[in-house]
Amino acid sequence: MYSLNQSATIRGAAGEPIPHPYTGLSRLEVEFRRGEFSLAAAGPGTGKSLFALNLALHGNMPALYFSADSGAATQLSRATAIITGSDVKEVKRRLLDGDFADYAEVLAKRWWVRLVYEARPSLADLEVSLAAYFEVFGCYPHLIVVDNITNIDVGSVGDAESFTFSLEGLCEYLSEMARETMAHVLALHHVTGEHSDGMKPIPLSGVKGKIGRVPSLILTIHKEIDGMDGRLLHISPVKNREGYEDSSGGTYSSYELDRVSMRLIPADATF
Repeated sequence: MYSLNQSATIRGAAGEPIPHPYTGLSRLEVEFRRGEFSLAAAGPGTGKSLFALNLALHGNMPALYFSADSGAATQLSRATAIITGSDVKEVKRRLLDGDFADYAEVLAKRWWVRLVYEARPSLADLEVSLAAYFEVFGCYPHLIVVDNITNIDVGSVGDAESFTFSLEGLCEYLSEMARETMAHVLALHHVTGEHSDGMKPIPLSGVKGKIGRVPSLILTIHKEIDGMDGRLLHISPVKNREGYEDSSGGTYSSYELDRVSMRLIPADATF
């Protein structure tokens, strides 16, 4: 056991925020802190993977991205566009045509951003990848992304009750991973059926499986599409132990999706 003064000396990097591009969220007292576990939930196709990828690539920090939901061609094309500002369609065309060498130098500068593409990784697979990362770089990542939490293989789940129980257990596991590695662990997740179109604010109760107990931070993401096919992503802090929260989802920070570069650009206002 530790005294209060001793606790100050053993905390290590716990509580330190990692760099991120979401300035509007910072104004809402949202930070992604090392040693903590967070959840970002949205309907399919809303943009939660782009949200996580923009976070992982910001600041060139040590990051490990478990991309169970998307393959290498999709994630590499998006990442290259985000880093370089190039047109993602042109990037993917050149990737598929074997004409990708021009991007190699700039991508090499992100040498400690690593991705794992297993479609159904087990907990043992996560641990092996983390151990390999530490062996190569001599440190754990500052950010670990699990995309999506329901893609993790935790064994057979027979009904809704056992599904919720397994998700709660997995959240406990990822929270412990955050504490042990001093990484910020961000898991992506789905929402309940009535919110799956992603066109209106999503409350805390809209997170699938009602697994709001464990994460220190829960964000929900909904979208707004204008008549010119532009898209805004609205990110709501529905749970936040370290700052402002609005469990209704009605308070959010807004970001414009640049469909060319796949970057999320802060909009003017926070609602």
